[in-house]
Amino acid sequence: MAKLSNKKVAILSTHGFEEVELTEPKKALEEAGAKVDIIAPEKEDIRAWKQKDWGIAVPVDHTLEEANADDYDALMLPGGVMNPDKLRLDKNAVAFAARFFEQGKPIAAICHGPQTLIETGMLKGREMTSYPSLKTDLENAGATWTDREVVVDRGLVTSRKPDDLPAFNRKMIEEIAEGIHSSAGV
Repeated sequence: MAKLSNKKVAILSTHGFEEVELTEPKKALEEAGAKVDIIAPEKEDIRAWKQKDWGIAVPVDHTLEEANADDYDALMLPGGVMNPDKLRLDKNAVAFAARFFEQGKPIAAICHGPQTLIETGMLKGREMTSYPSLKTDLENAGATWTDREVVVDRGLVTSRKPDDLPAFNRKMIEEIAEGIHSSAGV
């Protein structure tokens, strides 16, 4: 597995993220040596959704108002139904995500996580996957949707569901280790 000792990764999330879709990528990134910060619209802990009820609370390192995308090497977006639906309506969250596209930095999104990316308007011509219910939304945003456990397109890593986490984490770490993708910027 690639080493990320000099990399800093932002995980953008809010209440209602799917627990394993934040905790497992965060653990994989930290085990690879990355410094990981949880970024959220709110300062208080954010609560996970675990299958059919509320799960753990995760401390927020920086609010969106405090965070600067320029300070990070990559962005990770966990899924869950509530989390990305809230983030896509937050103009600061969308702007934060868009900055990673503009700079060609790696972005990883799993399950419903790509909903926030749709709002950036920067998915045209990208190959992606997601939870199947997002297929039409992604295609309407200009992406080509495919049903595979992990898809990588110019530094953008996407996966469908928690079962895909091992493949998602491997590809996310590979892309972050590669760094800036010069053809990734929009």
